[in-house]
Amino acid sequence: MSRLQVKIIPVTPIQQNCALLVVEDSRRAVVVDAGGDVARILAAVDEAKAEVGAIWLTHGHLDHVGGAAELKAALAARGVAVPIVGPDARDGFLMAAVEEQGLAFGIPGLRNVVPDRWVVEGDRLELGDFRFDVLHCPGHTPGHVVLVEKAVRFAVVGDVLFRGSVGRTDFPYGDGPALIRGIKEKLLPLGDDIAFICGHGPGSTLGAERRENPFLV
Repeated sequence: MSRLQVKIIPVTPIQQNCALLVVEDSRRAVVVDAGGDVARILAAVDEAKAEVGAIWLTHGHLDHVGGAAELKAALAARGVAVPIVGPDARDGFLMAAVEEQGLAFGIPGLRNVVPDRWVVEGDRLELGDFRFDVLHCPGHTPGHVVLVEKAVRFAVVGDVLFRGSVGRTDFPYGDGPALIRGIKEKLLPLGDDIAFICGHGPGSTLGAERRENPFLV
């Protein structure tokens, strides 16, 4: 199996970790959580000589999805048709209000987005030989999903879990117990050796968080 290359592209004033996942041999790629700053994302794609085949979204918050529609249009202008995939449909209400939220947060230019395909737990997303299993992990948002490639022990967890912290749940739709339950029942059992990237800040491993994260110990 070819190696999977991961490039983090911080976007928006919130510094969200947009990720470019690239299959080393073929240069096939996906962009995960295109929150904004599309010119910066495209520059990273060009630098990597990557061929983007899809845009994957973990959840519906503006800093994770606000640039997805613009990125899709920009790639279409290059003659590349890519679908927007995810998250779970329960985040649709958030994605329909991105433009309004962006203005409220002082981030103009973000766009509402409707994905070409919603996902549900049990779905599998493919990037070359890599297979990412979809896990529904609500609490931060109702439709948040985590993407796990078990063969290479790697996950994209969005805003569910961070190094030393967990996702915010102080929203009207937040659910703290559900968030912790999802981490403990769905993520930690995957194994201590699973490395992950998250929506903000540095990544970690599930083992390190199981042992040291104050929200889980």
